[in-house]
Amino acid sequence: MNSKIPLARANQKTKIVATLGPASSSPEKLLELIKEGVDVFRLNMSHGEQEIHRETIKKIVKINQEYGFHVGILADLQGPKLRVGKMKGNGLKIKPGDVLTFVNEPCEGTMEKIYMSYQDFAQDVKIGERVLVDDGKIILEVIETDKISEVKLKVIFGEVLSSNKGVNLPDTKISLPCLTEKDLSDLDFVLTQPVNWIALSFVRKGKDVRDLIKLIKAKDHYAKVIAKVEKPEAIKNIKDIIKASDAIMVARGDLGVEVPMERLPSIQKMIIRRCIQKAKPVIVATQMMESMITNPSPTRAEITDVANAVIDGADAVMLSGETSVGNHPVKVVEAMGKIIEEAEKSYAIQGKRPKPDSESKTFLSDVVCFKAAKTAEEIAAQGIIGLTVSGYTAFKISSFRANIPIYIFSDREHMLGTLNLIWGVRGYHYDKFTSTDETIYDLVDILKEKGHLEPGNRVVNTGSMPIHKRFRTNMMKITIVD
Repeated sequence: MNSKIPLARANQKTKIVATLGPASSSPEKLLELIKEGVDVFRLNMSHGEQEIHRETIKKIVKINQEYGFHVGILADLQGPKLRVGKMKGNGLKIKPGDVLTFVNEPCEGTMEKIYMSYQDFAQDVKIGERVLVDDGKIILEVIETDKISEVKLKVIFGEVLSSNKGVNLPDTKISLPCLTEKDLSDLDFVLTQPVNWIALSFVRKGKDVRDLIKLIKAKDHYAKVIAKVEKPEAIKNIKDIIKASDAIMVARGDLGVEVPMERLPSIQKMIIRRCIQKAKPVIVATQMMESMITNPSPTRAEITDVANAVIDGADAVMLSGETSVGNHPVKVVEAMGKIIEEAEKSYAIQGKRPKPDSESKTFLSDVVCFKAAKTAEEIAAQGIIGLTVSGYTAFKISSFRANIPIYIFSDREHMLGTLNLIWGVRGYHYDKFTSTDETIYDLVDILKEKGHLEPGNRVVNTGSMPIHKRFRTNMMKITIVD
């Protein structure tokens, strides 16, 4: 980054995503968070009006322009979040064996009738299926449905059912569309903004992602799509979801409620491994440093959790309430940065490295990108340098997980914010593109000026020839820095 102020741990490879909210949206706090190591800011569309998000985006853009940063912006769509309605009094006292009735008409909740926001619940649910409320604190079992508007449920576990609590349906194949009316409204807004990433909630299959990509392309926007994996159905369809998406988020909040808790670590590791194999960035999210919403330091378990995600090879780790509403938003980023810094000392590629697929239309370019990363390791290079328009080169080189800085140049300003999510990649603006040789020396000189390279260093350059044609990557060269 061509910044006028020093950044903490600017050479870390694992990126930090921080959710913005009342605790962190002032220009002063945004700047502090960036200085401490935030690479991407997340806007949670579940909270806050569109106008508030618009103002926050303006602040981020202004800071990026003023200081030469390329901090990315991620807009996270709410998705079909299911909730019970308002309860009478301070909530309903319940006990195992009680029978509750969920209806699809708004009403004040009583032991006889409780509103649930999912209109087709009675139609989609089956007898014997579990219904979890309030992050699994209440477990219910379907005992009867009229297939129209009423469902009777037996309480298996629970004490108090409070107003507006979230509902999870781990056993039910729901017919709700992935994009609700609210999401479509938020999407219309987001596609007028300089947002780099759009996260799609409660993805169940690859088609959900492809539908969103079509809507983005129809508006001629450059945003890439992150599929949030938080449903058992998504685990079953994970190959197709990864194929359809530009990136994946392991959203452990709802996922941790809907799958058996003991499976969550292995699912997380499996998704990270598959994403690296397919050169798709992967974010690990939810409750990473949750205790720091109120406490000035994390628990030992949280420290280990963040470190494990780093060692497993996640591109990014994400903070939610810790930075949006917490008491110590800057301290939590500082703590996370220190954990990442230490964990990266122990990082080694987990499992097999990605290999080029001879059936892929990008096969030849994939070979060049992977060979560039392998060569950089073999010659103990101080950097891998590439040019990109679409981000493809950065995604591929990063997925090889060579423990070497990756410097990617682009003439697309928005692409630099997109690249800020990707493991090991730092993006810079460059728009000359004269001859291949001249461009290579230009890029090396730029990195020398920024203090990243010095005479005698070895770097591996990738690019395309002839350069003005903007072909896919087809060239690799070893350069000794003068």
